Amino acid sequence: MRLAAKVCTAALAALSALSMAATAAPDIQTGDMVFQQSRSAQSLAIQQATHSPYSHMGMIVTRQGQPYVLEAAARVSYTPLSQWAAQGERGHYVVKRLRDASLLTPGARDQLAKAGAAYVGKPYDLVFAWSDDQIYCSELVWKIYQRVLGVKVGALAPLKSFDLASPAVQAKMRERYGKNIPWEEPIISPAAMFESDQLVTVGTF
Repeated sequence: MRLAAKVCTAALAALSALSMAATAAPDIQTGDMVFQQSRSAQSLAIQQATHSPYSHMGMIVTRQGQPYVLEAAARVSYTPLSQWAAQGERGHYVVKRLRDASLLTPGARDQLAKAGAAYVGKPYDLVFAWSDDQIYCSELVWKIYQRVLGVKVGALAPLKSFDLASPAVQAKMRERYGKNIPWEEPIISPAAMFESDQLVTVGTF
């Protein structure tokens, strides 16, 4: 009897732990946006130019029942969410979603995923140009939402409007542009999307 009671107690404890974990975990869905502090060579420059810790982002796409991040890194590709999170600083990331949930019908989520798939394989845009030939992380997600739902998450801003004074930013600008700096090039930063009032936070990890 004592053994049975111990087994029962252990089983209840396990079920309780699973229940708490399920409660803590967000209902992550296709189309959700994820933000992190990247460990890439350009991360510090992006953080300082935008005054935000969030230097990289992507969009969740559910594949075979598992969450993947569609991201523009070396090329646009899918990365399992757990792997993507581990690549960020301290494994920390934030999940956000459109505030107007009525736009995110199952059909709309499917269209977001389909639009994202069209970018897979495109190379990363080191000079942040506003074209589809090459593409950077926040540009990828911004264009998907704008073209599928007509929603502009965050405001574009010219390169000259960012804080370009720090040595890290200056070094990256010399490396990428030389003397031909495109001051008026429109840019959408991860910070601008993260701070957009069109999004709500689903979970922070």
